[in-house]
Amino acid sequence: MNLSVIERRILPWREPLAVARRLKDRPGAIALLSDCGSLGRWSFVAADPDQIHVGGLDEGLQLLRQPDWVRQTVGLMAYDAGARPATGPRPAAWPDLILARYPAMLAFDHAGQEVIAIGRGPGRPAAIVAADRAEGWLEAAVSPTAPPPPPAASFDADAPSDAYTAAVADVVQRIAAGELFQANVARSWSGSLRRQGEPFDVVLRLAGRASAYGAYWRLGDRALVSNSPELFLTFDPTTGRIETRPIKGTRPRHADPALDAALAEGLASSAKDRAENLMIVDLMRNDLSRVATPGSVRVERLFEVERLPTVHHLVSTVSARARPGVGAADILQATFPPGSITGAPKHQAMKVIASHEPPRGPWCGSLFHLEDGRMTASVLIRTAAFERVGDLWRFRTLAGAGIVADSDPAAELAETDSKIRALREALVGS
Repeated sequence: MNLSVIERRILPWREPLAVARRLKDRPGAIALLSDCGSLGRWSFVAADPDQIHVGGLDEGLQLLRQPDWVRQTVGLMAYDAGARPATGPRPAAWPDLILARYPAMLAFDHAGQEVIAIGRGPGRPAAIVAADRAEGWLEAAVSPTAPPPPPAASFDADAPSDAYTAAVADVVQRIAAGELFQANVARSWSGSLRRQGEPFDVVLRLAGRASAYGAYWRLGDRALVSNSPELFLTFDPTTGRIETRPIKGTRPRHADPALDAALAEGLASSAKDRAENLMIVDLMRNDLSRVATPGSVRVERLFEVERLPTVHHLVSTVSARARPGVGAADILQATFPPGSITGAPKHQAMKVIASHEPPRGPWCGSLFHLEDGRMTASVLIRTAAFERVGDLWRFRTLAGAGIVADSDPAAELAETDSKIRALREALVGS
């Protein structure tokens, strides 16, 4: 069935989290929950996809070159799928690519405080039926109550801290030997939710710390919860504009305003963090040039400090204009995995990462939303992957740091603790 006919209805405002709460257990329930900030004007909620693809990256990207798969689709690319050319075959933690096509969807305009029910189908009757279904979801919304108790029984590091500091030291030595310039090396934690706990509890507990690219996706016995602040890509096929906003450089927030400001200023003026950020900016410029009109790639903003509830980040913005005929699938293929969570040179960085980490799964992959060819894709940092085993949900999450020539292993370890703080507190409370 194609989705070429669209029905749109403007409806009164409801909080997207209230709608997502009602839909959380429906097949393919998806909530793309933004923070209402400058990058988070829109949230989207849907369920009941009419088609799902779970499989290989190449096959899935071919689907995304078909018009009916770019009209209203959500996709997840696992990090390992993009890293495999560098790492060789490795056990798969998650499917390489998951795609789900949604005839019905709700779009929440935080700035305009209105909701758009979107229905799509091969003809007007089918589009109206899909819009009716989306409107029914809005009417059935249940406002969230106070956040539930911490849902996890445990939050355990998968390796001791000294294993991570040793990995950092090894990468520093490899950089000194000229093998690479930077690699993003991660630590992981895992555990189980309590018998009554469920992944959506984590979404509710993160609500006060929402980021621009928060997400919940339930796919049978798998679920994903993300509180990512990082944009991987946007693409507008009408204008051809591509944008990426790599994050490199982090400091923890502080309760004392003066000390917090000093931490932000220290990040902004840090030669190490600026050099780390600039390496990834150059990498992303190179990646975008593969699909861009010659001469159109440019750095629009460099070394901006972005303040989040638990950390300060150093962010830059790179844009380009796509060559004629280039679509979302081509851009993903040219740039994935994101440079900010691999390193430079990218291919060698991914080989080094694989020597220190098991497969990452969804973490540091990308979750993307396509609407009539327009794409918004996040980097899946601050993300936990869940799998139901028996009657319990198991989870795994990671946090990494970009290692450069003058990285201090203890400082990089502390940075991963800062980055995982919000998720850890959402899971176990402290």
